[in-house]
Amino acid sequence: MASFRAILPQSLPPLTKPVKPTKSPKPSTLVTLPTTLRRSSAVPSAVTGREFDVIPVKSQDFNGQPEGDLIIVREREMIDGGAVVGGFDGQLSLEGVSGGGGGGGDGQGNGGENLEKMMDRFINASIVLAAGTFALTKLLTVDHDYWHGWTVYEILRYAPQHNWSAYEEILKTNPVIAKMVISGVVYSLGDWIAQCYEGKRLFEFDRTRMLRSGLTGFALHGSLSHYYYELCEAVFPFQDWWAVLIKVAFDQTVWAAIWNSIYFIVLGFLRLESPVSIFKELKATFFPMLTAGWKLWPFAHLVTYGVIPVEQRLLWVDCVELIWVTILSTLSNKKSEARLTDGTAEATSSNPSEE
Repeated sequence: MASFRAILPQSLPPLTKPVKPTKSPKPSTLVTLPTTLRRSSAVPSAVTGREFDVIPVKSQDFNGQPEGDLIIVREREMIDGGAVVGGFDGQLSLEGVSGGGGGGGDGQGNGGENLEKMMDRFINASIVLAAGTFALTKLLTVDHDYWHGWTVYEILRYAPQHNWSAYEEILKTNPVIAKMVISGVVYSLGDWIAQCYEGKRLFEFDRTRMLRSGLTGFALHGSLSHYYYELCEAVFPFQDWWAVLIKVAFDQTVWAAIWNSIYFIVLGFLRLESPVSIFKELKATFFPMLTAGWKLWPFAHLVTYGVIPVEQRLLWVDCVELIWVTILSTLSNKKSEARLTDGTAEATSSNPSEE
């Protein structure tokens, strides 16, 4: 029996070496490092015996948290054989705090600006769509009283001819009003083209600026041009070919100087500028505007005074005005915007902010 007990399992030696139990992982900790510590060599000493990774994050990644660096700490644990067991021991706090919620505020500001631009574009597109629909409807329905039995082809075929007849009829009954409306539309479109030429998108135009130009064309250009062409025919009643050259010369000296000055001054008052600023800018731009017109109008007015009847001249001139108003509006508003920019810069330089 003694020999049998000697070979019992309890007395047998272990076949393998027992493995030392590993340490239980420490609970995660949140360690805060100052901003300057991130750039110094003191960071490793703050987490002695540990590995750490620095991951830059923005405030958008954590709601309500400032932006900075997220440091993940890995603890190195050694087993007898030298194997390394890595585990997440904790997270260091966000560094580089520049003020809570700063990034979120910028995002909200940009969102507000984008929403405002979208609303402006929507309003401008609605205005253009409404005006275009109204004009197209009036042009296509000029014969709506006689449409009974007409085909679509017949409506489109006779629309141009009957619109011209209606325009001539209005010129006989209300010539000044008709020419005022035409000039108002042309000067509005001309300013819109000028804004697009300056770099603005199609539906990002300045409605107030376009309204000022259209109002000037409606209130002044249409009526004054009507009486000017009648006066020109009374002063120069000749029908010879040389009379055309005289009328063109008179138009491009006396009348062009008068109208360019009127347009510039009226726009300045509508912008609520001071008379001193308006006349100062007019003095600086008077001859550039006048000479710029000489590159366009002498050729156009050979047709105006040589071919077009007196009552139809303003319509032809307004078609050419689409180009000229673009030049006028660009020159006028460029000077005004430059003056406002210079005034803002001078105010900033005269009142420097305290450090």
